[in-house]
Amino acid sequence: MDCLDRSPRQLRNFKKDDFETDWIKVAECRSGQMYQVKLKLEREKCALKSFDTTLCANNFYRRIIDEASNIAKVKSRHIVSVYGLCSEATAVVMEHMSNGSLNNLLASHTLMWPKKFQMIHETSMGMHFLHSMKPPLLHLNLKSSNILLDDHLHVKISDFALIHWTEGMSKKLFMENLTVRGNISYIPPETFTQCPDPPGTTFDVYSFGIVMWEILTQHKPYAGCSMTTVLLQVSHGKRPSVEMIPKPKPRKCDQMISIMTHCWDQDCQKRPQFSDTVRKTEALSEVLTIPEKIQRHANDDKGQKSDYPWLVSPIHKIDLPEMPDLPSDDHGGKNSILSLLSKKDFGRFRQSVKREDVKRQFSGEKSLLHYTVASGDAESVEHVLSLGAEVNCSTDKGYTPLIIAVLQRLHDVIYLLLEHGAAATQGDEDQWTALHFAAQNGDDRTVRLLLDKGAVADAREKVGWMPLHLACQNGHETVVRLLLSRLPEEAVGEQEAQGRTPLHLASAYGHLNIVKLLLSHGADPNATDHSLSTALHLSAEEGHNRVVRQLLKSGVKIESADSRGYTPLHLAALMGHTGICRQLLLNGTSPDSRSLQGWTPMHLAALRGHEATAVQLESQGGCVNASGENGWTPLHLACHQGEPEVVAKLLAAKADPNVSEDSEGWTPLHVACSSASFQSVLHLLSHHADVNALNLGKSTPLHLAAQHDCMPVVKALLLNGAERTVLDSSGSTALNVAQRCEKWEIVKLLKK
Repeated sequence: MDCLDRSPRQLRNFKKDDFETDWIKVAECRSGQMYQVKLKLEREKCALKSFDTTLCANNFYRRIIDEASNIAKVKSRHIVSVYGLCSEATAVVMEHMSNGSLNNLLASHTLMWPKKFQMIHETSMGMHFLHSMKPPLLHLNLKSSNILLDDHLHVKISDFALIHWTEGMSKKLFMENLTVRGNISYIPPETFTQCPDPPGTTFDVYSFGIVMWEILTQHKPYAGCSMTTVLLQVSHGKRPSVEMIPKPKPRKCDQMISIMTHCWDQDCQKRPQFSDTVRKTEALSEVLTIPEKIQRHANDDKGQKSDYPWLVSPIHKIDLPEMPDLPSDDHGGKNSILSLLSKKDFGRFRQSVKREDVKRQFSGEKSLLHYTVASGDAESVEHVLSLGAEVNCSTDKGYTPLIIAVLQRLHDVIYLLLEHGAAATQGDEDQWTALHFAAQNGDDRTVRLLLDKGAVADAREKVGWMPLHLACQNGHETVVRLLLSRLPEEAVGEQEAQGRTPLHLASAYGHLNIVKLLLSHGADPNATDHSLSTALHLSAEEGHNRVVRQLLKSGVKIESADSRGYTPLHLAALMGHTGICRQLLLNGTSPDSRSLQGWTPMHLAALRGHEATAVQLESQGGCVNASGENGWTPLHLACHQGEPEVVAKLLAAKADPNVSEDSEGWTPLHVACSSASFQSVLHLLSHHADVNALNLGKSTPLHLAAQHDCMPVVKALLLNGAERTVLDSSGSTALNVAQRCEKWEIVKLLKK
């Protein structure tokens, strides 16, 4: 939307009247309130965070503007976008995040291991982005309530500009700024010791370690402890208990725990940089698939690499030549040529600049032409060119003046450079040409100009992305039309390094008009990427109903399976896209197709707790008793995940409550007791589940309930005829198990 797509120095100052009158309060914190609002003209939802001025410094707005400008220089998909300010409401206007905060999600939903690992990795990517800015942008306020979630539960970091360390600030005042926002659990020990150093990047790394613990355990750190207790424990090196991480856990979790403990190391010098953490968490987050292989006592966690969890283009980040980047040998002070550019005193700049200045090289192999182009003044650019500047000079990263002008949409400067012989085909160190950047930005005016001046429409950067791939992914329909008019017919099906075509990307991101356009130009709807996924797989997984409908009209193979054996229906069921499941089923896809692990779509819907999807699948012929890997049925999976609503629907659809899985003979009731899912246990008992069923280890559900310390479950089993005296294969009764596990309340109950 144009009004929200502004350059960093043009942040909009919204008026209250710009929004509809119906403001919905979605959250309240110590520093203010968060509202969901809608712009009247653009009909766009936004988030408006209104602050209590008594808790904000006098320079609050100046600081927000400065930081928002910094963060807007390079967009990151894991940072919440700031659109502007609303001074009338003492508020910041931001991107609307439909699924609220991670803090609330952790308290209300049980997350699977793969999702936990993914969220940790995405948080590390967002923090790496902040720290990679020059200078690093410190968060100093990182906690689960400042990590927000979009429509598909992907992470974005917010509130990165609210707490600042200023020169000469006392530690006491800094601590007050932190604790007033409830950050005590996330503050590293050096902050409240005699250490005189100001906070650095290691402060955020420590906070990230605590956030990792929250995600892995789904508990609050130091719950119930006073502020004094927390400060005392942390200063003595104590941290939240690793023992609270639930079991069974995948083997790779030990590596994630190792990363976590390094992040909260008592010695700040030993904490890792986010550049290292991103790499490690990425490797771990791709180990587990969703669903992961389910075993009661997992001895094997090899897993399988997920083929498309992060379907993103290689977004290219470059550092523009900013005026503060003054070389140390520039002794001209206020009258130096770069200083004149910085002050936008272009008249004096043109009078002062000499031919020898044009030949000079500054830091990072930048030339005066690079700086002049970045200033945006076309007349000064022409003057520097007239003094003999090399129009195709490049920085140490390969950025030409033309690339810098394209990034900033300086159309007059772009035209001027091209008229002076700028090479439209020259790329940077990663082979990104000016046309790649213009296509990614949706700058159709520049795309047309570059194509007219010799830019190669099918140029490829180092991993095979053409400008067409970028325009399709980012939804720039006009740019797509321009590129297609200059490309040969076969280019519409060209693949990048992972085998994705422009149609894959447009479909994955829900750009319906571009999908139609590509299909009309001969794009093959059945083309597969390296994971054997078609465009239908990707649009079904991402929930793009209209794109799915369009692809179904195009003759796409509806039963096509990817490298994991997943059909589009598997993916729609996995993500809970009930409407798409209905479309696929009505178009003839089998409700009981199986993945390589033997999972049906019903299994995946049950695993994820998608009640409506499971009902839809059953109504269209899906089998509720299908046996998957190790004999697990959808009912086993729903009990394992603690999804009582799904358990109830499956039982109502005649799922067998007494079926036992193959490897260890567990019935759904065994699984529900092991997962301490009280409501699931009640549903099973009401449908005549065998309360004294024995697994292969001769354990009854009562043995497992005693082991897992769930008093309501134990009571329910006893009330429904559970035998206390049954011996398992080790010769233990449920009472013996409770005693061995030190579950004393259970012991007391079983002795009655």
